[in-house]
Order: sequence, then structure tokens, then C-alpha cells
Amino acid sequence: MPIKTEQFYLNVGPQHPSTHGVFRLRLSLDGEVVTDVEPIIGYLHRGIEKLAESRTYTQIIPLTDRLDYLASMTDNVAYCLAVEKLAGIKVPERAEYIRVIFSELMRISSHMMAVGFYMNDCGAFFTPVLYMWREREKIIDLFDMVCGQRLLYNYMRVGGVSQDIPDEFLPAIKKFVAEMPRYIGEYNQLIKQNEIFLARSKGVGILPKETAVNIGASGPVLRASGVKWDIRKMDPYSIYDRFDFEVPTGDVGDCYDRYWVRIQEMTQSLRIIEQAISQMPAKGPVCADVPQFFRPPPGETYGYIEAPKGNLGFYIVSDGSIAPYRLHIYPPTLINITALKDMMIGWKVADLIIIFGSMDVVLGEIDR
Repeated sequence: MPIKTEQFYLNVGPQHPSTHGVFRLRLSLDGEVVTDVEPIIGYLHRGIEKLAESRTYTQIIPLTDRLDYLASMTDNVAYCLAVEKLAGIKVPERAEYIRVIFSELMRISSHMMAVGFYMNDCGAFFTPVLYMWREREKIIDLFDMVCGQRLLYNYMRVGGVSQDIPDEFLPAIKKFVAEMPRYIGEYNQLIKQNEIFLARSKGVGILPKETAVNIGASGPVLRASGVKWDIRKMDPYSIYDRFDFEVPTGDVGDCYDRYWVRIQEMTQSLRIIEQAISQMPAKGPVCADVPQFFRPPPGETYGYIEAPKGNLGFYIVSDGSIAPYRLHIYPPTLINITALKDMMIGWKVADLIIIFGSMDVVLGEIDR
């Protein structure tokens, strides 16, 4: 006798242990199987783009900290690059290297949190994330050393950085770079061949290459689908064309590949940091001579970078005053989650959190 089931709706969130921020999924289910998905966002909307219109270009930098708050340094860099492009400001050589070093440290830190918390989503109870928190603390100590902050750094400035690195910084980062490969090996020993992790992530939530390209996905989510696209290589900004590094990609585009690409990107970031340390000028200015209240010429510009989560861009319109006439942010995660429906339909409720966690979502960036 066939079993009759009735389609019903289920809300996951807006508060849920696996949610990195506040997010709601409205699911249509047939038994345990997902038949439709509607992502609902906006719970963390703070009006950052509108607030920017009433602040000077320098005063906007702390607002960018609050986008992807697990990667504040790179948020700062993307915004400052856009303003410098608009105003034609040249960044000093030493400041460019400092920016690269901090951007790559931020990428490692962000990926460690992505992988660590993803293991929680897969069923581990905090052991992997605590291992990664251990090394992330060393990166946070380095940030604290230069700007006195441990989460929202406000370190970048239009034209460079707020202050030079202290004498004890270089020995500390060299020690970190030397030690970190051993810890990445430790992560692999813990996770890479774990049977439970493999069973839950291999072949789950596949994002085909064509779909990833069509929706405009970027970052590790795109590269896990086999697309070798990284702005640092394809359209180098700052001084990234001076460094030798690889762009890791996946084969299938499943949850496992998204994890594995992030692990490999940590190794590549270490390579970039090592080269940046050796090439950085020993002395020199770290910020261009930019007045506190400056007026870029009327016009518009778009600046973008390869942030830890993908293509992060700022579109700015200037009317020649001390504040932007219009500022718009292009957040990578907002674009990436448009693939959720394609990735989730047909899977069971228990798989949803695995798929969602593999996207490395921070809602502060999506809602803005």
C-alpha cells in the first residue's frame, strides 16, 4: 500500500545554532526531502550604504569593518582601494606590502573559522574549531600589535595604513609563518580522512561549474566547482602581480571540495606572506599625504578585491564634496547564496546545514 504524504512548510531560523548571523530558510518538504527553498535575509540590515552618504571618506572605514566582521581587514582594503582609484592617490611601497601581509593573514584567519565551525555543523563538538582558534589567536595578536583591536580593526587608511608595524611584529610573523604548515598538517590529520566527515560532505550539495559561473559565484565557492578564477591572478590589484602562488580548485563542487579549497588557500597565503616579508622595503612612509577632509573629483569608480569569501567591491559616486554622493557594496556571499536553492532541493533536512555551512556565510556582509 503506497504511503501518502502531504507537503508542508518549515522555517529554519532566523536564530539557529549553525547560522553565522541571523538568517531564515523557508523550506517546503515532502517528508524529509526538500522540494523548495526560500532564503530570507535582512535581519542584520543597518543601512551602511546610506550612512556612508553623510560621513567623510575616512569616517566610512569603521563602517566597512562591520560587513564581514571575520575579515575586517580586507573590507577596509577594498574600500580604500576604491577611494584611491577615484581620487588618484598613490599608496607608498611599504604600505602596499603591509596591506598584502594583513590581507593574507586575514584570509587564513577567516578560512580557519570557516573550516572550524563547519566541522561543528558536520557533527563535531568544538574540538576542531578550538584547534583552529588556537592559531587564529596568534593572528589576532599580530593585528592587536599594530592597531590595538582584536575584531574590528579600522587599520587601513585612504593612501596606506594608520601606522607602521612595530619592531616586534616581523619576528612574530616569521615565527607564525614557520609554524603554521605543521598546524595545517594537524588539521588534515584530524579532518581530511575522517569517515563521518567524508560521508556527510562527499557528493553533497554539488554546485556545477556552469551554475556557479551563471550566478556569478566567486571565492572558494566558485573555485571548488573547478573554475580557476581569482582576482589576485586574473586582474591583479595592489602589488599581487609580484608574488608567486597557485589558485587551488576542486573537481566536483561538493561540500568537501569547498572545505578542501579553503585548506589549500591557507598554504598559498603563507607563500604570499613569506615573499612579501622578504621584498618589503625596510623603511619608508606608510601613508600618502591625504588631508583628513579631502574632496575627490566628481565622477564614479568601482574598486574590488579577492576577499576571503570572494569578489568584494565598492561602487562610489563623488559629487566633489567631502562625502560620497552614493556608495554601493557588492558582497560576495550575497551572490553565492543565490545558488542555495539549486544546491539544496532533493536533499534531506539533515543535509541542509552541511550545505549551508560549506558556503561560509557571514550575514553582516549580506545585509549591510
